Amino acid sequence: MELLLATNNQHKKHELSQILSGHKIITPDEIGIDFDCDETGTTFLANSLLKAETLFKLAGRPIIADDSGLCVDSLGGEPGIYSARYGSSGGPDLSSEDRNLYLLDKMKHLETTAERTAHFVCCMSLIIDEYRVYTVQESVDGSITFEPAGCGGFGYDPVFFLPRYGMTVAEIGEAEKNKISHRGRAASRLAKLIIGE
Repeated sequence: MELLLATNNQHKKHELSQILSGHKIITPDEIGIDFDCDETGTTFLANSLLKAETLFKLAGRPIIADDSGLCVDSLGGEPGIYSARYGSSGGPDLSSEDRNLYLLDKMKHLETTAERTAHFVCCMSLIIDEYRVYTVQESVDGSITFEPAGCGGFGYDPVFFLPRYGMTVAEIGEAEKNKISHRGRAASRLAKLIIGE
């Protein structure tokens, strides 16, 4: 199946193209659609569905959308749905590196791993047609490091530590990340739904 991804983020396209390797993933800009959705929802689910529904109205073809982010327990779930805009204070979005440093600075008073627990969350929506809409949400547990480590992945991967592996998401291999990550787990569930289509 050819799936139109509700973002022009090439990192997400690359990741999903590997996870959903039996399907073709394309982005709106590749087919000449100017897509920019104002994420006004208050949950990952609401924003994921909003992006999928908005693009479906524009394109009228199968859509896959995700809303994902990092939730840190000691920060009351921050940055949560604002993960991509965290620390920008209404100005231009920070780079991934600066966002990670901003997060680490906010947590510098937390000295133990037990105080630094966090979760990556991903909600994915799949619209096949107007009356066939699916959503799945997955998460992966870990903790926030005291400094970035690793050069793989993107976003918060260098500061998200996986106890099971003894390293950050940015330090594990791409294939392994796609199996165990929040986005990988959600996409795998969606893949099973697509088979039924």
